[in-house]
Amino acid sequence: MSRQKNETSLTQGEFRATASIAAIYMTRLLGLFMIYPVFAHYADGLTGATATTIGLALGAYGLTQGLLQIPFGLLSDRLGRRTLVIAGLALFCLGSVTAAMSHTITGVIVGRALQGAGAIGSVLLASVADVTRSETRTRAMAIVGVSIGFSFMVAVILGPLVAVFAGLSGIFWLTAGLALVGIVIASFVIPTRETHEAGIGIARASLRELITDPRLLELDFAIFTLHATMTALFLAVPMIVSRTLGLGGGSAWVLYLPVLVAAAGLMVPFVIIAEKHGRMNQIRLISVALIGLSELILLVLGNNAIGVVAALVIFFTAFTVLEALLPSALTKAAPASAKGTASGLYSSSQFIGIFVGGTIGGLAMDHGGAATVIGFVLALTLIWGASLALVSRRAASPQRS
Repeated sequence: MSRQKNETSLTQGEFRATASIAAIYMTRLLGLFMIYPVFAHYADGLTGATATTIGLALGAYGLTQGLLQIPFGLLSDRLGRRTLVIAGLALFCLGSVTAAMSHTITGVIVGRALQGAGAIGSVLLASVADVTRSETRTRAMAIVGVSIGFSFMVAVILGPLVAVFAGLSGIFWLTAGLALVGIVIASFVIPTRETHEAGIGIARASLRELITDPRLLELDFAIFTLHATMTALFLAVPMIVSRTLGLGGGSAWVLYLPVLVAAAGLMVPFVIIAEKHGRMNQIRLISVALIGLSELILLVLGNNAIGVVAALVIFFTAFTVLEALLPSALTKAAPASAKGTASGLYSSSQFIGIFVGGTIGGLAMDHGGAATVIGFVLALTLIWGASLALVSRRAASPQRS
């Protein structure tokens, strides 16, 4: 028993390497997420800004990220993970500087697209596989997932605080600095080539198998919908918060701090039940239902302060639970010989979701206001819940028989 436990526990070296890769994730995601709670408010003062172009600026990052995930993965197999991670972070830094120096919404859109061109998400996931054994990989991915959720919570609080003192450009300058920190970390911890299993990289031959696997398709759709929903909501929520609670721009942290502290506390038991008690699908279904509930509350009680606060606590709890669980679920579902390909498709889906959420959310905001945006994400969430329920039922059927 103890031998089996040791085999599935991360060694000191594996934990150190995984934590370092998670830190690179955090340096990148902190900068990305910081703009979400304040962008719609501050970008409104940029030349050429409309709800549609503001949504496009939020989503532009996701478009280039989504298109370049698999090419970056392919190149990392040939040139080494470290080279591609450093190159991607350099592009991310360049895009951040471009956005920081822009006074027009067009310049910010270009900067965000450049940020997205550093598409290292799938390379980082493959790097985790490189530095861990197959027996410990699920735990390592769970660490990465938790770090993503933690980054989101810290960034949503930090963004408004930075904006108070330095404005939107200050957030982009800080993001550029965080990218440089990520480059330093990557220079020491990312291996130049695979150190564990072969077959972790992007495999062209496995693509057909992966895009017809219902479990992987559902996970790709899950991360797509999660990030489309979040991006679209952050076009509507700042206006709702400002109207209902009188908190706009830099003062929004007064709301987000207690909301996210509550969400962090509520998230923990969900993750423990999912990972330690084997209730992954059940907890994911509950989380999707909670996201739908939060959207419904915003739609019906968007003018009520208690309703808005309750909706945000529910949404952020479910969001952070899913951010922590989905990478682990992907690792369990993907074939060992095609984890890199699966990671590339998953990461592409995530970032295309950001683009779709920002673009459609911006158009909806321009033509119908906040209620139209919330109606759009609620419909998307209902489709997501139905697809997850269907896949879960099919997966459970062989076990029953």
